[in-house]
Amino acid sequence: MAAALTKKSLFLVTGPPGVGKTTLIMTLVEALKLSRPNLNVRGFYTREVRRGSERVGFEVVTLDGRTAPLSSISISTPESSGWPTVGKYKVDVSSFESLALPELQVRENTDLFIIDEVGKMELFSSHFFPGVLRVLESNIPVVASIPVPKFGRDIPAVERLRGQPGATIFSLSHSNRDALKEEIYTQLLQALDVSRQ
Repeated sequence: MAAALTKKSLFLVTGPPGVGKTTLIMTLVEALKLSRPNLNVRGFYTREVRRGSERVGFEVVTLDGRTAPLSSISISTPESSGWPTVGKYKVDVSSFESLALPELQVRENTDLFIIDEVGKMELFSSHFFPGVLRVLESNIPVVASIPVPKFGRDIPAVERLRGQPGATIFSLSHSNRDALKEEIYTQLLQALDVSRQ
């Protein structure tokens, strides 16, 4: 796996919550699709679910627009009583897996994977991180978002991603978003060209 990843094929976007990691990644996907209309991109992103001005949960969204719940503050069914929690959110692991795991299947015609994000909620799935590692072994370029370490401590799976050969980490802030978008876009184009050789 190490040899396969030395070609700068893993692009990790990190930054504090609300800084715009998902927005940046989706802007990159749209720009790549405009410049390369035949590009086959697989993966998913997460987005907030709001009720008025209140955030009540998160959902996972595939790149072709299918959605499934990831977490919620308002679920109270008998089955949800044993669900893992992150803060006030109950995580619906089976719902997440039903949509996200098929998107991590390595297929011959895939050019790029989007994984937004590799975070605490997603990692409650015991199948998720092994799926991420299989994607990395494929040598298909990957753009993923990861959380910043809390209290100086990283999630072990996230720390493992940071240490991957061929990983480039981009720390996003409100002031550098536009410049980083251009930098990642340029490097992604190069990675896509290399992966097709």
